[in-house]
Amino acid sequence: MFNQTQKSDQAGARPLSELIQLGGNTTDMQLKAFISNNLGEPTLLAKIPMYDFYRMSDVANERSENGEPVAQRKLDIKHATELARYIIKGLIAATIESHIEDDGPLMNTRKELQEVMGKQPYLSLQPMVANLRTAGRRGSNLRANTIELDNEIMGMRVWLGQRDILWIVDGQHRRKAIQMVIEFLEEVRLEQKYPPKKQSLFTHNRNDRAVPHDEQEVWMECYELTRGECTVNVEIHLGLDIIEERQLFHDLNNLAKKVEKSLALEFDSSNPVNAFIKDELLENGLLKLSSKEKVDWENDDGSFTRKDIVAVNAHLILNKSNINSATPAIVKPRLNIAKQFWEVINQIPGFGEKDAKTKTLAAQPVTLKAIAKLTYDFAFGRQSDEQLLSKLLDGITDIDFSHDNPMWRYYQLSSEQIEKYGLSGLTDYLPDNSTGNRDIGHYDLDSGWMRFGSKHNDIFPIIGDMIRWKLNLPSRHKA
Repeated sequence: MFNQTQKSDQAGARPLSELIQLGGNTTDMQLKAFISNNLGEPTLLAKIPMYDFYRMSDVANERSENGEPVAQRKLDIKHATELARYIIKGLIAATIESHIEDDGPLMNTRKELQEVMGKQPYLSLQPMVANLRTAGRRGSNLRANTIELDNEIMGMRVWLGQRDILWIVDGQHRRKAIQMVIEFLEEVRLEQKYPPKKQSLFTHNRNDRAVPHDEQEVWMECYELTRGECTVNVEIHLGLDIIEERQLFHDLNNLAKKVEKSLALEFDSSNPVNAFIKDELLENGLLKLSSKEKVDWENDDGSFTRKDIVAVNAHLILNKSNINSATPAIVKPRLNIAKQFWEVINQIPGFGEKDAKTKTLAAQPVTLKAIAKLTYDFAFGRQSDEQLLSKLLDGITDIDFSHDNPMWRYYQLSSEQIEKYGLSGLTDYLPDNSTGNRDIGHYDLDSGWMRFGSKHNDIFPIIGDMIRWKLNLPSRHKA
């Protein structure tokens, strides 16, 4: 497979030109790797320092003459940024671990930076897959020799030149993330200033961008880790053509089964909103977690699916439909209000009890999203107001969340019924009927149940408008 160089005769002398040819020219680098057999195809398994991996790799997502992608999809910069922040968390954790005996002030700085970025039980970057196009079929063009210990082959030493590029097959976002981390660390090191907030991988939440001296030292430690101790594992395929490279890309990205959302949320301890749900809501009994993906109204024990719990807290703490963007710096100052919200919700009659969904509309996740959104607006939104927040939270338990309250089925009522039930003033709080979906749910006369629809993003703002009207809070449709 490889063109192996022979061991030098220590007693003999050779021309310098021959030695250079054997060992490579001055621009070559040595790559230590293990030889592996992946379903009959030879590959190299190597660990490479982050900095060197970025320098010697590239991504084949350029366009060919007919406009088709060569071997990669379009880069998602948002996903790469999330991965870059993950890598920084890992570097900070690594520098803490490598200085575990240090009990001085610099260790406090390391832990403060970790607190800002977020702490989690374990961090690891999965291996990359690359193709060395210049290697030749099955590595026939490579120059290499064996690494032996006690006459046992421990691996290979392969020489790579400037033209030998590791073309990424699986891992282009990880590579981009590594690039972003290196650029961030170099900018902090050279400029001694953090990048502007919107561009920074580190959300320091300070108006002054100057990097304090102690933080500068920690970032230097992280930078040094990328050049040596922190490595990435790479499986290197040898001499694949474009068709084979595309096939490998397809197989790696399409044959794996995606993890179910609820299971992923259950296992993730890194997200601060997830941690709040586990530590404060579930363990303290403010919420009960269902073992099913969907709660059956006929066998309702008052629990919620993890997916619904996460979604409500996303609206409550982040004003978003998911918790992907949650960081400790954003979440931590808001947790007192979040806990207060759930303590109030638990005081609603019927909430959390057996058959809760038939007893109160507050047991439907879309209703909780509506109250959560209002809480966010009055606590953290652009028009936050402490008095309005208190009025909301104090008044929630006074609202009639029963199924037969005609307010919830406003859109099913005739003009005469609206007048009869005293709901005429509600019209000014609700959006114009011509601006979107107004089918928020259906009241079943036989069962006496009001079931809200499944299009939560259309429905919960309208439920919020009804609550605003009932508690005499400002309308969101008026300046």
